[in-house]
Amino acid sequence: MEENLGNWILTLPPGGVFCFSDIQAPAANAGRQYRETRARAALALECLCQVHPILQVPRLDWKLASECVDQNLPGWLSHISSQASTDPGKNLQPGPQVAPYPNVVYWSSQDRPRILPVAVRHWIVVRENHPFRIRWSHEGKEFPSNQASVAVQDSHVAVYWAEQAGTLEMEIQIYGNPKREIHARCLIFDANQAAYPPGRGNHMALLTNGRGAMSRMHADLGSIRSKYDCLLGANLNKRIPTDRHVFIKRIRIWVHADGFITPLDHHALLGFNANPPARWRFFAPAGNGRSVELELIMDMLQGSNSVVMRLQRPKERTSEGTELPPECRVSLTIRFDIEDRNFHTETQRNEESEHHFNQHCRILKKHPGFEFTPSPERSLKVWADQGIYHQGAEWVEGIPHPVEQSRGQTSKGDAFSPGWFELTLDQGHPCHIVASAEREPPSAECVASFANSRQNQEARRLAQSGIDASDTWGRHLLRALEAFVVQRDDGCTVVAGYPWFLDWGRDSLIAARGMLSAGMVDEVTRLLKVFGRFESQGTLPNTIHGENASNRDTSDAPLWYGILCEDLATLKGPSIYQTKVHSDGRTLLEVLTGIATGFMQGTSNGISMDRASGLIWSPSHFTWMDTNYPAGTPREGYPIEIQALWIRLLRQLAQCSESTSGTPTPTEPPEGTWRDWYQRTSDAFKHQFWIEEKGWPSDVLLAPEGTSAQEATPDQALRSNCLWGVSLRVIEGDRARSTVEAVRQHLLIPGALRSLAPLPSTPPLSICDPQGNLLNDPVNPYWGRYEGEEDTRRKPAYHNGTGWLWTFPTFCEAIVAAWPHDPAAHQAAKDYLASMRHHWQEGCSGQLPEVIDGDAPHTQRGCDAQAWSVSEALRVWRKLQTGSPTGGMPLGKP
Repeated sequence: MEENLGNWILTLPPGGVFCFSDIQAPAANAGRQYRETRARAALALECLCQVHPILQVPRLDWKLASECVDQNLPGWLSHISSQASTDPGKNLQPGPQVAPYPNVVYWSSQDRPRILPVAVRHWIVVRENHPFRIRWSHEGKEFPSNQASVAVQDSHVAVYWAEQAGTLEMEIQIYGNPKREIHARCLIFDANQAAYPPGRGNHMALLTNGRGAMSRMHADLGSIRSKYDCLLGANLNKRIPTDRHVFIKRIRIWVHADGFITPLDHHALLGFNANPPARWRFFAPAGNGRSVELELIMDMLQGSNSVVMRLQRPKERTSEGTELPPECRVSLTIRFDIEDRNFHTETQRNEESEHHFNQHCRILKKHPGFEFTPSPERSLKVWADQGIYHQGAEWVEGIPHPVEQSRGQTSKGDAFSPGWFELTLDQGHPCHIVASAEREPPSAECVASFANSRQNQEARRLAQSGIDASDTWGRHLLRALEAFVVQRDDGCTVVAGYPWFLDWGRDSLIAARGMLSAGMVDEVTRLLKVFGRFESQGTLPNTIHGENASNRDTSDAPLWYGILCEDLATLKGPSIYQTKVHSDGRTLLEVLTGIATGFMQGTSNGISMDRASGLIWSPSHFTWMDTNYPAGTPREGYPIEIQALWIRLLRQLAQCSESTSGTPTPTEPPEGTWRDWYQRTSDAFKHQFWIEEKGWPSDVLLAPEGTSAQEATPDQALRSNCLWGVSLRVIEGDRARSTVEAVRQHLLIPGALRSLAPLPSTPPLSICDPQGNLLNDPVNPYWGRYEGEEDTRRKPAYHNGTGWLWTFPTFCEAIVAAWPHDPAAHQAAKDYLASMRHHWQEGCSGQLPEVIDGDAPHTQRGCDAQAWSVSEALRVWRKLQTGSPTGGMPLGKP
């Protein structure tokens, strides 16, 4: 301010506002403190108006509202958005009752590497250390909204009410030093939305036969992305699942429409439905505005290494144009590209392979087609019910395998085509083609009715499951689960994942929990018998290669066996424990007792019990985080989920021992009773695992063999394993709620959980190759992408940041376990579970993959159809729908 000729001149800076005062210091309710208080009150009013009609918003005590926002923002937001209260001034300090479920999620610039999943009707709070402005753009809203941050305690926040499902884009300008601009995204999910939008996400069909065989065909017919893509990958062992044998890589089809030739690929594709039987609809031009539509229907026959295809001209058109007149000829040229290999290898054209295929391919005599018979044990026949087959060999070389290329493996392969089919396709006269690796080909009746057979099978399964016909998501999961259930001798087992897994111990037993939710009680009983026969001195197989069950490097498979028995007993009653698993009369209860006794006395593969605490010591890489050489997560010591599963087994045996139902009781342990050991182990778990300063339990008490749990070193890493402590009710109360919140803050990504939080590790985790070379940053071992060479890139990432889908339903289950009587928590669990649907729009259509990248855009990796991803989603979805502890309906109820 300056004086000029008796006038005082005050030059204001752009945007400047000043108040005149006769004192130097601001009066009360003035200055920066006043502005911040008013800004918080304005934010409070804005939030109230988002969740309540403006006419119902009561008079606001702005000072009290500002204090609520400043001191307890998540509690206040949860309160005003609940239906129970419209009193914004109520102070939500913790009382004697359980704190309500907080429908508040936080985002900061540290979360930029991930896409944050948000349940609908949740608050999103963006929190930064510096002031910022944010632009919110929601696809369901016509105009974006802009918001300036508000100061609360030692940070600055902006708040968004996620009232509609969809994609929320955030453009943030942070006024720090230096100034930064950030673009991020949230995905908001609503369980009440359609589970599988028509026409979206249909990319590839997985067809199976209940014996471990498969057909993997893309919507872009003839397209190959991986060496595991095939029209026929047969299981040549009639009794058990074994490595699949690829006979046919792909099919190529051209249509001749009155002289115009069109390849049936993605350019001609009108529609595709991956649900078995898979259906393609194609469009082929014929000149002068004329065209023809064709439909291809394909499926595998149940119990048979046979693929059946029906080609027809549908009665009704779906595209514009004039249908080609009946007198105009429509014919098809079809080639099958064949191989003769284990599905883990590649075909390469050379002198030997040329001789092999030319020597063993012959024209069939009874039908138009060919046979390929390299040995009496394996043969292939391909024939049509009409038309002509022309012999004419052709090699297709250098077919790209981009999936394997991204994994540091062989990037291409070759295939052989012995000839081609010429088929006339008239209106109303479909043509059938069969490709079979069976000695006895399917009958004409089976071929003609293959599509109806699949539909009838699905109808029976739906009726058996008890899933409501209106439950679209449940029906999709039921259909997906069916693909993994296969026979093993006279029993049942589960293929862990397509395209490359067979049956594993833990995977089969975990997936079987979802099978119970699907009403597959008989199949699960047979599966328990199969694995019960494998039990030996407390051990079960880790992996099963055909009939070889010698790999028993697992400490969790025997304990999951106990959980599955508990689930089955909940449905069928305690009499299930008398079920005989073997001809020698051994029962399920005796198998459980053998597992527990084996753990207590020490198993042949190194599992042992710390007698002082009752906790279980596990050797390195024996849990589901089992990569080795290099061991990305050795977890040698006392892993948290092993203890939770062990405590449940001890409780189960204690209940059986104390049962008055007249069923046989288990043999008591050498010292004390099962109840004594259950109590001792539970107390030790509560005392030794919890980390108060972190707010979550230790992932593992690290200890070399022979070290007691008391002397072990707590690993403070946050991993999803802690959730089994909550879902199995071993961690309860405030500790359970704190654990779930920690997982939501650090591990949550759309439809999956990161396997490690992106936080500094205590103690450091060093990952070295077999030569001792360090592969990671031990202090910050989080690894956001699962790609590249296996031993140096993928293994270090596999359980150190990679997102897993099968653990995600446990997070939803844990929400309900932590807030057991809160309807808002129950609804949030359903909405979060709905985020798994996001992954049905890519990869293997109608299936859920094994893993995704921990960092955005969270690309799918690993097996694109994984059994426990599907089964756990179904189990928890049914549990949330029915309220049943197992997700299934007790026998005798509709």
